[in-house]
Order: sequence, then structure tokens, then C-alpha cells
Amino acid sequence: MRQLIVYILLFLSYFSSSAQINELGVFLGGANYIGDVGPTTYISPNEFAFGIVYKWNRSTRHAYRFSYTHGTLNSHDADSDVPSRYLRDFTFKNSVDEFSAGLEFNFFEFDLHDSKNTFTPYVFTGINYFIYNEIYMNGKESEVDYRHSAFAIPMIVGVKTRLYRNWIIGLEVGARYTFTDNLDASNPRNNNFENLRFGNLNSDDWYVFTGFTLTYTFGQNPCFCAN
Repeated sequence: MRQLIVYILLFLSYFSSSAQINELGVFLGGANYIGDVGPTTYISPNEFAFGIVYKWNRSTRHAYRFSYTHGTLNSHDADSDVPSRYLRDFTFKNSVDEFSAGLEFNFFEFDLHDSKNTFTPYVFTGINYFIYNEIYMNGKESEVDYRHSAFAIPMIVGVKTRLYRNWIIGLEVGARYTFTDNLDASNPRNNNFENLRFGNLNSDDWYVFTGFTLTYTFGQNPCFCAN
């Protein structure tokens, strides 16, 4: 953990020394999951999620974005309107620690050195590496087998505006398509639990983070016109 903190500080120091403008802040919101257990609603946060966000604004239209987000995934068949799931009555709980890197694109010019109110919709994508619990179904509830990791593709849409001077606030919804089918205990990797597998084993799981970002801008005024 100490080495990770040192690497992050060195990383931020490198970008802060360049002629760009930086944003550093937090993400606060909720998480939900889409898969073989519980409701099938795409955006329905039911657990708290939080994280740290860093952006390196390369121009007024795009920024490189890096983040860490932690969220809990929790779903119950009893909340589903699918009769077969409701009668099955499974429930699971998992946790996700996500590291993300990619490109954020602004639909409008977003000059953080402009004193006027600034507003734009934006999209983000890139690559995520996340750590989660490999779980299996013990009766009607999930049990943790071991900690594992996988990759995911983030697809985020949002809007952001200047809140006050150097503060930027955003509202975003981000779905993650994962390369695992066992966020919900439906398809454990451990072959000892092969007889406990259920659901659609050919479809990977999704999870969604919905919430607000609040970032503080700092650094030199970049000459965007030179890019």
C-alpha cells in the first residue's frame, strides 16, 4: 500500500510539473449490478460507492482520466419482477475495488481558465482493472471463496459545470462490462462448486456506478491552441 501511494504521488508530481491543468477530487454515489440474480434494472443504485478521480486536461475538449473506486454489489431475487427469480430467492453480496484509465471527451469547449460559467456533457471510456470476491452460492446466500481480479470496459456519460472558481462538479452514470461471470456466485471458477452453477453461463456480468464527481483544478494555464 505504501508503494502504491508513493507511485501515485510521483505520477501526480510529473503531470503537475507540465504545462497543463489538473483536476483532483472525489466520486460519491451508488452501485448496482446486472446479471443472473435480482432485478434487471440497468440503473438502480442500492449500495454506496466512493472513489478518487484525477484528470489531466490535454485540451478544452479531452482529458486523460485516472481513478480508483470502491463499491459494494448487492442483489436479491426477491426484488425481481421475473417470476422464476422471485421463486428461487437467491441473494448475494460482493465488493469491487476498481482502477481505471482512459479518455474523457467533452462535447463542448470546456476551458477551466475561463471565468464564465462552463458547462458540457461528456463521455468516457478506457480500460478498468478490478478486484472482487470469487463467490459461490451456499443455500440461498453467497459465500466468499477467494479474492480475484479481472478487466472491464467502462462506458460513462455525464454532465459537468463549474461550481465555484476552481471547483468542478459533475453528474455521471457509468456501466462496466466485465470479463467475468461470477460477480453474483452464478459461475464460480472453482471446479469444486461446479454443481452450484446456474443462470446464463455464456453472458458476463455488468456493474454500474452512478453519482457525483467534485474536483479541484490546479496547475499552469495550458496553451490549448498549440495542441
